[in-house]
Amino acid sequence: MNIAERVLKGDRLAAARAITLVESEGPDAVDLLKEIYPHTGRAHRVGITGPPGAGKSTLTAELIAFFRKQGKTVGVLAVDPTSPFSGGALLGDRIRMSDWFTDPDVFIRSMASRGGTGGLAMATQDAADILDALGKNYVFIETVGVGQEELDIVNISDTTVVVLYPEAGDRIQTMKAGLMEIADVFAVNKADREGADRLADEIKVMLSLRKDWQGWEPPVVLTQGLTGGGVDELAKAVLGHMERLKSRDMLMKRRRKGLALKIKTIVDAHVKRSLWLGEENRQEIERAAERVAARRQTPYDAAAKFIDRLRNS
Repeated sequence: MNIAERVLKGDRLAAARAITLVESEGPDAVDLLKEIYPHTGRAHRVGITGPPGAGKSTLTAELIAFFRKQGKTVGVLAVDPTSPFSGGALLGDRIRMSDWFTDPDVFIRSMASRGGTGGLAMATQDAADILDALGKNYVFIETVGVGQEELDIVNISDTTVVVLYPEAGDRIQTMKAGLMEIADVFAVNKADREGADRLADEIKVMLSLRKDWQGWEPPVVLTQGLTGGGVDELAKAVLGHMERLKSRDMLMKRRRKGLALKIKTIVDAHVKRSLWLGEENRQEIERAAERVAARRQTPYDAAAKFIDRLRNS
């Protein structure tokens, strides 16, 4: 029985090995993903994003507790900064979620961003597919926490939760960021601290200025991750958004948009590999850099030659 077959039978160890395989871009990764893909699309994928220090991991742990009480199975992908030494996830499996490591119906995996943009590892969507095929009802995807650059999460999530907190600096500036545009649900965490109510009110005011919600205006929920306060309301907001997506036939439309971008990413990656991996190409770009450094050629003309090569290949 191969790894894909074991994943489809609910083997957690096989799922862990499958994620490692797609992270390392092993030679069998594509075959694995092709085999499991027809068995995906059942899990509801929830993105958890927001600035560093907002308490995303603590809230995620509380959301796990909520859905486990409902008898649901949960997968978590926590995208961490990349270690400059090992290349792996810098924070490792989240200690704040340690209560769930021994639960056979909860699968938690840290992934290194490995230079991926938007706060997400390049292999995150593939890993979410693996947890989907493993049979998880909900897959939570928690981003690195890099502020305005976390916007890619909307392309791989059915529901995006943006977590903010009172001490996040200039609140108005934070709300002007792209995070305000991608949220399906807002969580104002650390609600016991001064300024939480004011921040929630400011978010609501800004939301009131936008009219094109297509039947869903993001709720603003006050939470306290450390005590679990407001988490039930947050989970119900996530469930409410999921039901709205299904009732208005918006779920497949949202997923199609993300899958179109995934296809583009696969093509882009193939083009980059075909252009740069060969020794001849590496030597040619070094020679081009010498010509550009000597001002015998502009960077634009040098790049145009590589582009022409792609067009003619």
